[in-house]
Amino acid sequence: QVQLVESGGGLVQAGDSLRLACTASGGTFSNYAVGWFRQAPGKEREFVAAISQSSGRTAYADSVKGQFTISRDNAKNTVYLQMNNLKPEDTAAYYCAAKPFIMSSNRDGYGYWGQGTQVTVSS
Repeated sequence: QVQLVESGGGLVQAGDSLRLACTASGGTFSNYAVGWFRQAPGKEREFVAAISQSSGRTAYADSVKGQFTISRDNAKNTVYLQMNNLKPEDTAAYYCAAKPFIMSSNRDGYGYWGQGTQVTVSS
């Protein structure tokens, strides 16, 4: 059983950067692919980025390519989401999720979720 805790959210201005962290406990972290998803008020939860077990592969939503970077440090049981040049439309609750082995952009494939961290970008 894997437990995930997100951190690093906050209120920033457009153009600022934030780094979110997703820290895992309770499992062999290196066995899990990890994804970041976000949900804005009134909208469905959407895929943002994912990373494979060994960081060999990453995937991004088209809306964040070149703006966000996902990485992981298996020694620290942590996955990061570096978000640069933030825009008001990036405002959402950000969630990390884990699934065994194969990464995916489909939220239904992830069995473990954190509680989320709020990112608010003012214009």
